[in-house]
Amino acid sequence: MSWYEKTALGKETNYHNAYNPTLLCPLLRAEGRQQLGLDSANLPFQGVDIWHNYEASWLNSKGKPQVAILQLHFPAESSYLIESKSLKLYFNSLNFKQFNNKEEVITLLERDLSVAAAAPVKAILIPVSELPQTQLLQGVCLDELDIEVTDFTLNPQLLKNNTDAAMITETVYSHLLRSNCPVTNQPDWGSVSITYTGQAIHHESLLRYLISFREHNDFHEQCVERIFSDISHQCQPEKLTVQAYYTRRGGLDINPFRSNVDLAAQFQRLVRQ
Repeated sequence: MSWYEKTALGKETNYHNAYNPTLLCPLLRAEGRQQLGLDSANLPFQGVDIWHNYEASWLNSKGKPQVAILQLHFPAESSYLIESKSLKLYFNSLNFKQFNNKEEVITLLERDLSVAAAAPVKAILIPVSELPQTQLLQGVCLDELDIEVTDFTLNPQLLKNNTDAAMITETVYSHLLRSNCPVTNQPDWGSVSITYTGQAIHHESLLRYLISFREHNDFHEQCVERIFSDISHQCQPEKLTVQAYYTRRGGLDINPFRSNVDLAAQFQRLVRQ
């Protein structure tokens, strides 16, 4: 059975009011990484996938509904990623479950999601009144470059360095990232920030490459790993960090972070999130 046959994507959905952790659908990361020539046992990066559920809700011990923003940290080294619709169905199954306190909610979430991902998952409940205000990405925005685009087929060969440029450290970003769900073909919109140290990357070629994802079908996490891998192979920077900020769908947003530098992901909420 293929991975998409295991998911609820593209199928009639029954929403469960009773707590049901079996709704979670883990997908092997190794399957997507094999396409990139990545060895899951020896990854060229470390990272995390930061999720937000803006529709988290449960009942307190008196049956009164509670709401919060739920932030989840899935380590990139986990064996499995969680298919997003199955995660939403799992969250919905908690809507009528009673808890004595928020600590019980976090304990249950971390237990179920860690089992599904086969790695420790961190859960944080953020009061709705405390959600961080939106921020702007820092660095050079590529989106104002006046380029002509005639092909929207993913093409790593578009990437190239400025051959006469010196070694630099810079951060560039774009809000033009669009990829598609590999099952439903629905568009996924996002922003991407790239920080590197190495020979200067040709900005127009990098923007054309990012735009070439426009008809590419893949999960958010795998798109970011592909960007990391393609820039590594084509431009060979000494240091590289790629972080994407996808807009929410069904109350969920996903923010994958991959880096060959030993640093922690710095999440900042963008205006489209």
